[in-house]
Amino acid sequence: MSENVRQEAEKAVTLVDEVNAVVLPEPRDANAIVHLKEADAPVGEEIRTRMDEIDMRDTNSIVSFGSAAQAELQEISQAMLADVRNKDVGPAGDGLRNMVTTIRGFSVSELDVRRERSWWEKLLGRAAPFAKFTARYETVQAQIDKITDDLLKHEHTLLKDIKSLDMLYEKTLQFYDELALYIAAGEEKLEELDNTEIPAKEAEVNAAPEGDQVMKAQELRDLRAARDDLERRVHDLKLTRQVTMQSLPSIRLVQENDKSLVTKINSTLVNTVPLWETQLAQAVTLQRSKQAAAAVRDANDLTNELLTSNAANLRDSNKMIREEMERGVFDIEAVKQANADLVATIQDSLQIADEGKARRAKAEEELQTMEKELRETLAAAKSRRSGTGDVAATSVPR
Repeated sequence: MSENVRQEAEKAVTLVDEVNAVVLPEPRDANAIVHLKEADAPVGEEIRTRMDEIDMRDTNSIVSFGSAAQAELQEISQAMLADVRNKDVGPAGDGLRNMVTTIRGFSVSELDVRRERSWWEKLLGRAAPFAKFTARYETVQAQIDKITDDLLKHEHTLLKDIKSLDMLYEKTLQFYDELALYIAAGEEKLEELDNTEIPAKEAEVNAAPEGDQVMKAQELRDLRAARDDLERRVHDLKLTRQVTMQSLPSIRLVQENDKSLVTKINSTLVNTVPLWETQLAQAVTLQRSKQAAAAVRDANDLTNELLTSNAANLRDSNKMIREEMERGVFDIEAVKQANADLVATIQDSLQIADEGKARRAKAEEELQTMEKELRETLAAAKSRRSGTGDVAATSVPR
């Protein structure tokens, strides 16, 4: 961490204590609406002022009743949203995650400069472990400085947001109280309409001449319709007040989260980052020592490997040469095998000749038998044609 960032982080400790010391007031009970009859003189005057905003003959005055109370709150909310849109910064939590990722990025496996690259690393053209180790650790300080500087900016932004949320909370609380006055004024106006103005208008209709009763009745209907509109508007104001009360703890919850995050960032900058830098420096030093020791060990291993491999090669070469020197021109096993094959060949020839002689003799006998059978058959056929030798009734007529 640079000295400038360190000083800024230490200064921010005071600001963090200030925002944590702010205690926001609690809202009043949602049902605690002071009516005109029960209100003191200042509050009663405020209620009457808001009752004067109602013109039963003007629908817009009824529809917009109470909307002026939200004007200042909307200005503050829009200013906060515009401030958020104008900032090109990511969440502060990303900075903390990036810090952790940067530190964890230097894994033990990557510190092993003798590790062979995997096939995937070779396919992607990634640098060898030693080159990767050197490149990453040479820039570790710059990476930490950049992240800590970003964290410091996030911290200042969060501090500003917390103060803006304080203002938003106060204005929302004012709006909450202002709604109570408008609700009280609306309910008082409704009571006045129900008890005074509408009954008076009904009496006026009943007392009007027959020709004017239609117009008077229409005025009565318009007054009752306006009264119903005002009642719906008061009901909407009650709902708005309830929702506003629910938004107050939401604002405080966001503030508490921002305060916790600011505290965590400040603790990281002041305490954790220097410890990380120390541990990383030790890791780099230890790795360089391991690298030097590995180089010495590799040299010794190479010497021993050369000695053992040369001795083994000498033994294998000597054995092969001596065996070739002691061999004859022909191996006795080869001569024996050739002689056995020759004897077997002669025996096969004699056997085949004997078998052929026997087959010829047998064929000679069979030829003589077939010739005898043929002569006898021919002689028998000749005797049938001459009648000689035939028994009675068996001779063939001419």
